[in-house]
Amino acid sequence: MNVTPVSLKKRLGLELFSRWRDGFIKQHPLNYLFWECTLRCNLSCVHCGSDCRKIPYASSAARPPDMPFEDFIKTIDIIVPHVNPHTTMIVLTGGEPLLRNDLEQCGHELYKRAFPWGMVTNGFILDKKRYAKLEQAGLRSITVSLDGFEESHNRLRGHPESHKNALNAIRMIVQSNSGAAFDVVTCVNRWNFNELPALKELLIKEGVKAWRIFTVSPIGRAAISDMAAENRDLHLDASLFKQLFDFISVTRKEGAIKTNYGCEGFLGNYETEVRDSFFFCRAGISVGSVLADGSISACPNIRPHFTQGNIHNDNFMDVWNNRYQIFRDRSWAKKGECAACRYFKYCKGGAMHLRGKDRNLLFCHLSRLQD
Repeated sequence: MNVTPVSLKKRLGLELFSRWRDGFIKQHPLNYLFWECTLRCNLSCVHCGSDCRKIPYASSAARPPDMPFEDFIKTIDIIVPHVNPHTTMIVLTGGEPLLRNDLEQCGHELYKRAFPWGMVTNGFILDKKRYAKLEQAGLRSITVSLDGFEESHNRLRGHPESHKNALNAIRMIVQSNSGAAFDVVTCVNRWNFNELPALKELLIKEGVKAWRIFTVSPIGRAAISDMAAENRDLHLDASLFKQLFDFISVTRKEGAIKTNYGCEGFLGNYETEVRDSFFFCRAGISVGSVLADGSISACPNIRPHFTQGNIHNDNFMDVWNNRYQIFRDRSWAKKGECAACRYFKYCKGGAMHLRGKDRNLLFCHLSRLQD
């Protein structure tokens, strides 16, 4: 792959970072654990990255039940002797976590064990009363999705009230003066791309301090081969891709709102310009997950054939220490377009959630930036 050379200064930084990263991989400290606490959701987002929700269930009876919290907390108790709970974040995701009626009880049990915990939500049913209960249960971080203004957000999320409810949730959290870490996440696509400058100003006006941006990945419902024709323009072309990173870079320099691009891929000369550190896919290195069926994985969006065991049959820490080599030794990824790439040493083949069932790379950020 013929790519624009990375500047000498950045190459030196990448060399130092890669040495630190290699040592970190050997240590593989578990400090971020996702729990896919439900497969239920009150929205139907066209870009949903989870394969398990790619095909709608014919009825609620056909949908797999939520994992009993007792099953997950047994795994937490297995982890406790091996980690520092104060520095190990537990993040509840789904589906939509707020659909669990026992969410506060779950959070309280994590809090009793000294684990900081947080959640990712679409904000649709989050109100002041529920948020206060979550805070009392020890909530330490919350992420709410806002994908543009009313038309583009609702189109992406599949509900006419989604934008209004998400914005109300954002306002409520800001006004609560909560001690929880809070950020807004935006999925950038062609429908909302031209709204980014105005959306930035809106978030600043509303008092949001942190904004995380990501782009649509060709997985789950957004897989190109499976998408309806009218939705295929969700994916940015090469020109818009570059313009997005220029926008993020300028926004970061302005300093009015802390803005970061997601941990999705190596970006060449944009590295450290659009996020706080160099690219590093930490899936299976410091990030693990327990999926709704008990599968032990890394990032929840990684395909099921990368799972390493199941909490109903395996000890989580045994799996973490002994079965995650596919994440920690990425030499197998040096194939296809990665085989001759001069930056493989730094990229290691991209984010694991962008690896297909055959382990081939579905999307290369760097090659898109060179188009």
